Amino acid sequence: MANPGKRVVARAVPDEMPAAVDPQSRDVRVVLYGRDDCDMADSHQGMTLKAIGERVARLADYTFAGCYDAAAHRPADGRLYFVPADTLSGVASARQLGIATHQDLFGGVVPHAFIGTKAITHGLVAPDAPAPAGWSEAFAARVRPHVLPGFTAFSVRDARHAGRKMLRGGKVRVKETSGAGGHGQKVVGSAAELDAALDAIDPSCIEQVGIVLERNLDDVTTFSVGQVEIGEWLASYCGTQSLTTNHAGEKVYGGSTLRVVRGTLADLLAHPIEAHLRCAVQAANAYHAAAVDCFRGTLVSRCNYDVAMGTANGLSMLGVLEQSWRVGGATGAELAALAAFQADPRCRRATASTREVYRADITLPAGAEVYFQGEDRSVGALTKYAILESVSDGHT
Repeated sequence: MANPGKRVVARAVPDEMPAAVDPQSRDVRVVLYGRDDCDMADSHQGMTLKAIGERVARLADYTFAGCYDAAAHRPADGRLYFVPADTLSGVASARQLGIATHQDLFGGVVPHAFIGTKAITHGLVAPDAPAPAGWSEAFAARVRPHVLPGFTAFSVRDARHAGRKMLRGGKVRVKETSGAGGHGQKVVGSAAELDAALDAIDPSCIEQVGIVLERNLDDVTTFSVGQVEIGEWLASYCGTQSLTTNHAGEKVYGGSTLRVVRGTLADLLAHPIEAHLRCAVQAANAYHAAAVDCFRGTLVSRCNYDVAMGTANGLSMLGVLEQSWRVGGATGAELAALAAFQADPRCRRATASTREVYRADITLPAGAEVYFQGEDRSVGALTKYAILESVSDGHT
């Protein structure tokens, strides 16, 4: 596929990475990285990662080779393509694995671990506030117009200062930086509630990975905006997330419905989309460009941005919540759309979705690709699947 727009994906560190191997080479093995339970039927995360690795291999015409084994999977024996469970941290570590560019993995590499978390979304509460090595106030300044009001703190003292400052304008959401699917969050409306929320967190954890304090929204809709590249296939999308109820009666992530087009996030903006989705894509595109500019060494082939729209004190707000530079809940839909583009060169747009249902005994829709169905050891009965809903040649 020809690239119809400038790729704002990522860059390697000059003179620090080995030269990339031809991405069209057929002697490529896809390996899973970061989990040891990919063959365990009671692990929905492990089994999903395996299913995604197999799907990636089929799309790129690579060979699926299972979980990474340093002895069996040596870069010298041929090119490896990694499907990590999480964003990889450390340029040197990536180099040792043989990851030279974003064409060598499905996900991302960051020079410092905190860059792959919610911590980067907001700036510090004071110029002299503590922050980890590699922190970029330039990034925080660039994305400030595209995120919700908030701060990141790396000490309890700064967290209390930031929280009290924000409480003057309404409720505050306290967010652990590595929480996923809405977990590790608490909404506070007073200084006493803020203190209780912070006291429940180990201070050393805040010092090591940070804590986010962000304006809480009501009547929230969460959009998914992203870009994915595997070999010659490049696509971008926008869509809406849905919630479902788990076995504990909690509202959790239930899937995403995506509208996917060939090309970059900038190309996506050339297609007709609703005004609120256009704003979400513009915010995500700005966040993405700032990240690869400000955090030297970042490599990204799969990026997803959660963008929230809602109200606070009667005012409408929209902003990027966080980035995901790894396999995520929308990945099944991304791959379904890429497969549609691969199957039909005339296909310019596709709609695809993922669903997570906390039951195993469901009737699957025709054409569904199942990523997990069974009894998960942690969350109970669960079915996860993706489906291609529609395609268009761009004229209909």
